Amino acid sequence: MSRTQPLTVDIHTHILPRTWPDLRERYGYGGFIRLEHHKPCCARMMMDEKFFREVEENAWDAEVRMHECDRHQVDVQVLSTVPVMFSYWAKPEHAHDLAQILNDHIAGVVQKYPKRFVGLGTLPMQSPDLAIRELERCLDIGLAGVQIGTHINEWNLDAPEVFEVLQAAETLGAAVFVHPWDMMGKDQMPKYWLPWLVGMPAETARAITSLIFSGTLERLPNLRLAFAHGGGSFPATIGRIEHGFKVRPDLCAVDNDVNPRAYLGRFYLDSLVHDKTMLQYIVNLVGRDKVALGTDYPFPLGELEPGKLIKSAGFDAATEAKLLGENAMQWLGLDKAAFL
Repeated sequence: MSRTQPLTVDIHTHILPRTWPDLRERYGYGGFIRLEHHKPCCARMMMDEKFFREVEENAWDAEVRMHECDRHQVDVQVLSTVPVMFSYWAKPEHAHDLAQILNDHIAGVVQKYPKRFVGLGTLPMQSPDLAIRELERCLDIGLAGVQIGTHINEWNLDAPEVFEVLQAAETLGAAVFVHPWDMMGKDQMPKYWLPWLVGMPAETARAITSLIFSGTLERLPNLRLAFAHGGGSFPATIGRIEHGFKVRPDLCAVDNDVNPRAYLGRFYLDSLVHDKTMLQYIVNLVGRDKVALGTDYPFPLGELEPGKLIKSAGFDAATEAKLLGENAMQWLGLDKAAFL
């Protein structure tokens, strides 16, 4: 029987192992996340003794995820770790060890269910040498690429150390997903969930603009980048960014004299914008080939009915098929036929 529905691929989902070693005991200091399974099907994410987030079994159970995907007609999930697990602040060798634990888990899920999941690894980005070594290993164990943060401690993504890793990703053909974490200004806006509502969009704009102004996108034209949350506040501020580039080239064009608008369409955005008009805008801005379904599954700030926003935005059938799955396959460098 022929398939009538377009392939649906969610590029923005997070997963954890059900268990992992006690990292405080393993490394000799705290600050890491642990799971406290306090009742059936639920667990608390704890940073030492401080509560971080409650998660349910769909955060670690692949079978539960597949059941929920079937209910929402999602064919494939792209798995990445929860950004709080990046641990860029930790000693490099310990972040590398943790990355291997997390990446081996994701690779195991992908190997068990190769038609339902694609994996992205995490890297010890505070050490470019270790990060590149782990990037190479990620591809060797069957992952399609990696997820990185919008900054690495004191480095924005224009840092030479970050360029080394991105250059390796381009050379190796790895997809790179950029996700906000450790939000700027979080200590100055502790109320109202503002780090997540305001800080996260700003983080992604910070990352995209750093990559443009630094010339990284100019120097790495074949790097396949995707950004979470529809590019954060970048799409809404491209006019301001371009204007600043034009009126103050002495400040903005010091490393790259190409207009920022020239890079629209050079990277992918996920569709997680929660607003039909905004989704239409980003598709018009970067092109219908450069937006892909992303939901932030399984977290409540994500899209709770995957694909609903895309399907309700009034796109023609060909554009809808691109957004639901075809663009994801292009970004990942994979053949969609393998998942049909």
